Amino acid sequence: MLPIRDHLRTRISPVVTYTIIAVNVVVFILEFYLDLTGYLEWFFYEFAITPALIVQGEKLYTLVTAMFMHGGFAHIFFNMLYLYIFGNNVEDSMGSGRFVLFYLVCGLIASLAHIYIDPSSTIPTLGASGAIAGVLGAYMVLYPRERVDALLGYIYVRVPAVVVLLSWFVLQLFSGFLSLGGTGGGVAFFAHIGGFIAGAILIFIFRKRQRD
Repeated sequence: MLPIRDHLRTRISPVVTYTIIAVNVVVFILEFYLDLTGYLEWFFYEFAITPALIVQGEKLYTLVTAMFMHGGFAHIFFNMLYLYIFGNNVEDSMGSGRFVLFYLVCGLIASLAHIYIDPSSTIPTLGASGAIAGVLGAYMVLYPRERVDALLGYIYVRVPAVVVLLSWFVLQLFSGFLSLGGTGGGVAFFAHIGGFIAGAILIFIFRKRQRD
């Protein structure tokens, strides 16, 4: 089920959401240039997460830099689509300043979940998926009944957000446990799982309190 849009208006301009999208796009354009010049492999090795190195205390900065890198057009397109649809309302719920910290913490927890599952891996891991999964978890907690337009195959449907987001999470769980048998296809499913759970919990800390 692919979400297309929601119908929940924001009270603020989601500048952080748009800025994160812009930064990801700029970095992806840089990757395209580096690919043409033969430096993309170096870039991935230097700034993507390599679990075995993190466990040894090396290249800890990649826990942040990897959140803004992607491995292809489809990778960045679908990540930014989800962030565009759901990020603005989550940012609205806590304010822009808190949203920056929330996004980074969810991304960090997501990466640590992936490293915990496969600490000896020497395969670079990159992408905003873990941080965005945190946004999805938060949105599901905040607005479970909000209607979301989505595509179910070729069929257009309008369903509650909890249906879209919980089905996404269940798919990640199923795929994640399958990947433990070596059939994951290189996708960091446990980063998605860790990020989603983190977002669903942390939203209770980060969201603004209602005043009487």
